Amino acid sequence: MSSTANETALLIRPAREDDWPYIWAALEPIAREGESYPLDQDISEAQARAYWFAPDKSVFVAVDPAAGVVGSYGLRANSTGPAAHVANAGYIVPPDQRGRGIAQTLCRHSLDEARRRGFRAMQYNLVISTNDRAVRLWQHMGFAVIGALPGAFQRPNGDYVDALIMYRSLLED
Repeated sequence: MSSTANETALLIRPAREDDWPYIWAALEPIAREGESYPLDQDISEAQARAYWFAPDKSVFVAVDPAAGVVGSYGLRANSTGPAAHVANAGYIVPPDQRGRGIAQTLCRHSLDEARRRGFRAMQYNLVISTNDRAVRLWQHMGFAVIGALPGAFQRPNGDYVDALIMYRSLLED
């Protein structure tokens, strides 16, 4: 997978407390839109912060030298005990920064970080089937759809759509 010029300009680093306003600026419109992330549309900033910085997550940000924080992801074990070797991650990019390869850069970093931490695979539990852009990107990054939860996600218009389960081994590459 080739790097883009935009991708090479980004610095991915662990999130700091003072990054929260930028993370919230990315997360709030995604939550309010209600189309791609399993968060209540009326989530408060305090609830969102508790969710994004949950104790079981390691949070990272993408920093563009010209634009500041332009995305974030959280990495955690998908389960516990004998299933704790499978990672899970969630990504956000502000609407005005989409199309620049930021999500791909964040994904690549999360896969490397998960490998570094000893995870053997990565699983996404709820990729909304109508989020074509995300489905295509995760497939491009080597994830396969391994199942679907029929009608597991309710869109703001009331429609119920499938949520996809996507998986990728980290033992290859």
